[in-house]
Amino acid sequence: MLPPSPRTAAAIMLLFTAFLYLAEVVDQASGNALDYAGVIVPRSVDGLTGIITAPLLHGSWDHLISNTLPFLVFGFLAMAGGTAQWFMVTALIWVTSGIGVWLISPAPVLGVSGVIFGWFLFLLARGFFARSLRQILVAVVLFAIYGGILWGVLPSNPMVSWQAHLFGALGGLLAASIVAKADRRVAGPPPPVLNGGGLGA
Repeated sequence: MLPPSPRTAAAIMLLFTAFLYLAEVVDQASGNALDYAGVIVPRSVDGLTGIITAPLLHGSWDHLISNTLPFLVFGFLAMAGGTAQWFMVTALIWVTSGIGVWLISPAPVLGVSGVIFGWFLFLLARGFFARSLRQILVAVVLFAIYGGILWGVLPSNPMVSWQAHLFGALGGLLAASIVAKADRRVAGPPPPVLNGGGLGA
């Protein structure tokens, strides 16, 4: 399913991506001063601010470029419920991923991949929580194309934060569940079942 206003969704994601690239330009020009100031430092009170700032920063151009395409695709598709819902979903994933990193990561972490994993799991799970065939079909297509990235929630490369991926994914699952429950409340109870010619049990 596409966002209700595809142009607005595309504009938001392009502006968001431009901001990430601008941040990297400033960081490179400042000798990585932004990275040092905005990284999540695990189990450090000073490092708590990194929960908010770390996803906006990247360790190198290669790091940012490798994140760009899935960031654009998943972020755009995650707006199928509208921009207000997307902001809520993104905030929940963002904070969940950051707190997980702060609690258990052995090293400082930065980068937006935790948010990317959260969006991906949100897109995979929302159809099952909502019992929506269309959303499930979207999830199947996304899994066929990008399913291999899920290995990133397991410890493998010591230079990659599986903690950010894992907790971002958990945030995405939680967001999918919350959104489905909210949508059911808005839709109201199902219509009564007809029994023969009239209403009844």
